Amino acid sequence: MKAVGKGLLSSVLGLGVFGLLLFVPAGTLHYWQAWVFLAVFAATTWIPSVYLMRTDPAALERRTHAGPLAETRPRQRILILGIFLCYPAVFVLSAVDHRLGWSTVPTAICLLGDVLVAIGLGLAMAVVIQNGYAAANVTVEAGQPLVSTGLYGRVRHPMYTGTVLMTVGVPLALGSYWGLIFLLPGLALLVLRLLDEEQLLTEELVGYRQYTRDVRYRLVPHLW
Repeated sequence: MKAVGKGLLSSVLGLGVFGLLLFVPAGTLHYWQAWVFLAVFAATTWIPSVYLMRTDPAALERRTHAGPLAETRPRQRILILGIFLCYPAVFVLSAVDHRLGWSTVPTAICLLGDVLVAIGLGLAMAVVIQNGYAAANVTVEAGQPLVSTGLYGRVRHPMYTGTVLMTVGVPLALGSYWGLIFLLPGLALLVLRLLDEEQLLTEELVGYRQYTRDVRYRLVPHLW
């Protein structure tokens, strides 16, 4: 029950922070793109979270251990700090864009952004359901098994694939082209995080080196 309560509190607080990052810089509550985005985010995270609360609360608990202080590797602390700065910046810049009218994003593109957010978040949550050890911080636990089937049979880091889709979708969903400015630095930090994580997994997770030979692609099948 403690994990359930913590998960619910984290979800509610997360939406509250997102709301502040969007509506305060926008200077208005009349920002339909932000409302739709928040609804999509809530639906695609809360429904799987409720499922995990009932079936695998330990997996949900691992997802709450996020941020620089949760990382044990110094390089990861720096990388996750950069990532944690990039994503709020996307929200704020997109909201300022809405306020000042810098971008004219068609409704269809905004909805496409929402679809990318839903797919990205849904994919990330599906990874947690499949692999209960998919923690928010880079670590290998005692007795952690190697998962090599399902989504992990397509790419080695399907959760990061979902994160990339979400990263592209967020500024579009919020009606901003300027928000895409943070796309490249955010993705660069994510790739560096992935490569450092692979080094740890190769060293500490039994069977991972062979897994990298069997599943060649990290993020995108037949590309990288």
